[in-house]
Amino acid sequence: MPKNILVTGGAGFIGSNFVRYLLVANPDVRIVNYDSLTYAGSLENLKDLPDPERHIFVEGDINDQGKVEGLLQEYKIDALVHFAAESHVDRSILGPEAFIQTNIIGTFRLLEAVRRVYIEEKLLPLEGFRFHHISTDEVFGELGTDDPPFTEETPYAPNSPYAASKASSDHLVRAYHHTYGLPILITNCTNNYGPYQYPEKLIPLTISNALAGKRLPVYGQGKQMRDWLYVSDHCSAIWEALQRGKVGETYAVGGDTQVVNLEIVETLCEILDELKPRASGESYAELITFVKDRPGHDWRYDIDSSKIKSKLGWQAKETLHSGLMKTVQWYLDNAQWIEAINSEGEYKGWIKENYG
Repeated sequence: MPKNILVTGGAGFIGSNFVRYLLVANPDVRIVNYDSLTYAGSLENLKDLPDPERHIFVEGDINDQGKVEGLLQEYKIDALVHFAAESHVDRSILGPEAFIQTNIIGTFRLLEAVRRVYIEEKLLPLEGFRFHHISTDEVFGELGTDDPPFTEETPYAPNSPYAASKASSDHLVRAYHHTYGLPILITNCTNNYGPYQYPEKLIPLTISNALAGKRLPVYGQGKQMRDWLYVSDHCSAIWEALQRGKVGETYAVGGDTQVVNLEIVETLCEILDELKPRASGESYAELITFVKDRPGHDWRYDIDSSKIKSKLGWQAKETLHSGLMKTVQWYLDNAQWIEAINSEGEYKGWIKENYG
C-alpha cells in the first residue's frame, strides 16, 4: 500500500476530491499535492482539509521535470497519481495549444522524471512504485444510440482536440510501461460531477447560473447522452485500482447513469425548486435556453465498468438522483466558494463570452 503519494493537479476538481477522500480513507498516507494553479485549480478547493498536516502543497508545473524529480526524491514518493490536465472540450476547440502542452508534453515530462529517478539512476526503488494515469472515456470517440458501451478493449477514436490530447497521453503511459518497464495503471472515467467542480461544466454551471437568475444554456436540443459518475465514487475507484490493480492494466469507471443532457438540467431545476424555490414562484426550468451546438459534439458516451467491479470489487454508491441532490446541497451550503471562484477575472471573462 503506497504511503507517500504525489498527486498532480490536486487543486483541481477531481484531484482535490481525491486528496480529501484519501486523507480519510488511509490515516497513514502522506500526500504531496503539485498544482500550477491555472484557472481550474484553486486553493479554495483545499480549505478545511481533513487531517491537513499530512498534506503538503507545492505550486509548480508538470512541465518542470527537474522540480518533479526533486519532489520524488525529497518525499520518497511510492505512487504518482496524475490528474493534471486541461479538460474542457470547448476550450480545446477554441485554443488547442494549451491542451497539447499540458496533456501531452506535460505527461511526457512526468514520465521522463519518473524514468530517471526510478529506472535510470535508481535513486528510489522501482519495486512497489505505481504511476496512475487518470484519463477519460472521450478517447474512445462517440457511440451511436444502440451501440454497446465502451470497454477497456474499445479502439481509440478521439474527436476533439481535448480527447486527442488525452488519447496521446494514454499511449505515452502505455509505451513507457512496455518499453521501460514502468509500473503503470490507467483509469478511463465517464463524466464526473460533485463538489468543487469548476463552473464551466454543465452541472455546476447550471446550478450557479440558476441561483444567480441567469439563463441555463443547453447545447442544441440537449439530446446528447452521457454517463455520470459522482466524484467520490470515482475517487474510491482510483484508490482501489492503485492498491490492488494489476500493473499495466486499464480500468474503465462509470456510474451506470446514462441520461440526455436536457434531463440533467431539468432534474437540477426540480431539485432547486424543492431546496431553494425562486421568489417569483416560477420553476428554474423557465431559465433553460437552447444555444448553438458545440462543433463536432459527440452524441453519446457510455462505459461498461464490469472489469473493475469483478476484478477489484468496486461499486458506485451514489445513484444519479442522490448524487445530484448532494451536489446541489453542497453548492447551496458553500456560497462563499462560488463567490470566490466567480470573482476570478479569467473565469468571468470566459463565461460572459461563451455563456452570456
